[in-house]
Amino acid sequence: MDFELWYTAFILLLMTIVLATELFKPDITILGALLLLTIGGVVSVDEAFAGFANKGMLAVGFLFVVSTALQSSSSFDKLIYGLLGDRQTPTVLRYLRLMIPVATLSAFLNNTPIVATLIPVVKNWAKRMDQPASKFLIPLSYAAILGGTCTLIGTSTNLVVHGMLLDHGLDGFSFFELTKISLPLTVILLFGLSLVSYFVLPSKKDPIVDLGDHTREFVVEMSVSADYPGLNQTVDDAKLRHLQGLFLFQIIRDGEIIAPVAPDEIILEKDRLFFTGLPETIYELQKMHGLYAVRDSEFNLADFDSDQLNTYEAVISERSSLVGQSVRESNFRSRFDAVILAIHRSGHRINKKVGDIVFRPGDTLFILSKKGFDARWYHSPDFLLVSPSLEVFSKPRWKGNLALGLLILMILVATTGIMPMVLAAACTAVLMVALRIISVETAQKSVDWGVLLAIASAFGVGRALENSGLATWISTHMIDLVSFFGPVGVIAGIFFLTSIYTEMITNNAAAAIMFPIALEAAQTLSFDPKLLVIPMTIAASASFATPIGYQTNLMVYGPGGYCFRDFLKIGVPMNVMTGIGVTLFTYFWFF
Repeated sequence: MDFELWYTAFILLLMTIVLATELFKPDITILGALLLLTIGGVVSVDEAFAGFANKGMLAVGFLFVVSTALQSSSSFDKLIYGLLGDRQTPTVLRYLRLMIPVATLSAFLNNTPIVATLIPVVKNWAKRMDQPASKFLIPLSYAAILGGTCTLIGTSTNLVVHGMLLDHGLDGFSFFELTKISLPLTVILLFGLSLVSYFVLPSKKDPIVDLGDHTREFVVEMSVSADYPGLNQTVDDAKLRHLQGLFLFQIIRDGEIIAPVAPDEIILEKDRLFFTGLPETIYELQKMHGLYAVRDSEFNLADFDSDQLNTYEAVISERSSLVGQSVRESNFRSRFDAVILAIHRSGHRINKKVGDIVFRPGDTLFILSKKGFDARWYHSPDFLLVSPSLEVFSKPRWKGNLALGLLILMILVATTGIMPMVLAAACTAVLMVALRIISVETAQKSVDWGVLLAIASAFGVGRALENSGLATWISTHMIDLVSFFGPVGVIAGIFFLTSIYTEMITNNAAAAIMFPIALEAAQTLSFDPKLLVIPMTIAASASFATPIGYQTNLMVYGPGGYCFRDFLKIGVPMNVMTGIGVTLFTYFWFF
């Protein structure tokens, strides 16, 4: 073996160790490996950085913008929340209601936009349900991967291999040819994931979860209207008992104070509900249908446009003219062109109506105002400190519904072949900016540049495996080892070798490396080429054991707060089970 082969093997091993031990972020690690391979002459500069112009990587970048814009669609959120259920929904059923629709959609649509769109929705649902998002994001990615293996158009890898078969004068795949192997396997694995995911995956909650002794508790007063869905239900049935980061401590009804609030207390129209909570959870509470803190058309949170409005926190100074006045007497709305959503008073829980609260020095006001409130009032003697509070993305309902319509149009255009996926995603992202569904600044912030860097760099690493001859060397020796076991051994050998490649590089690169090897092995053993090409194709997409093998794994890696070993823990058994299933189904189907 020559220098390039040994050098590439060493760099690949080093990269894997650094990824597994998490000494550096994945994007820096993969880029570092690529630079070392380039310096070593294994890949040229053009080959090393060709991945940065890769259509798949660019499509993922545009899809980050699309998925962020979709957070404004309450219709989409309600659909997903309905599927995932509430606290009473059994965990196994919750997983199946998430994964089965995702796998079904991924069989006919590109799985990348599906995962990109669902990541923020699943995270928001998890926060509301006091569930760790890390329990659900890996299953989301795995369901999309499994669904993509079921049809010809499910993933680009299937189409790439189909094209290579035609180029070699062989029959390509029919639309459902892969389905006979992948569908039963997908059903089995989805049920298996629904049983074990909650116990195997880590529990990593967002830092703001529970109210505690050292938490700044704001008090907010909400009025119950006739259109509240929980009207005439108990506090428990209306799901107001276990709200994350919120506590219902008092109800005022016809001047009577009900405190503490029992779980079987009935919620009636015109009740005034008093919650204590964090700014983040109080903001979410404002959007609950039928509960109103402020009746103001200009500051309506149901149609809150984050490009126009923002939340702020202002601390009242000792020499403020507000001190000694109640909220109602101060005419705060007209005076400051802002509304008070909640008030925090250190060491005290305020039990009065918000309008009756008398300002004191040191009170912290949680405010909704037009952008620039902090700049306008920063030097005012009324406030000791004024600062922006929450970084939120919100749009009026009609813009959210328009964003959802554009997503559906993008998927249809890409699926029917009118436009390539990258062009459809780019046009959709630009349209969303042009229609002011999302601002240019928010669009730039929405892109996870680390994920894009990792994907682009992985293409260069894959090319290094080809150039150095390491891929061919490993493949040849593998075939020699497993051919003794006959067709089952060769099928399993092709699957697991492809699986190892796709975990280290990318699905399309692994398919490109393994296709000639599978074809040559089939001809040598006088097998139908598809006997080995089908398991190779499925293995190239079925990447579960590492975050770098498939782009949807990379996309959930950061949002889920995962470690490299989290993928190994659940992904290695998934890869083994998939390999056994594909080997057995392929053998019995062809023999």
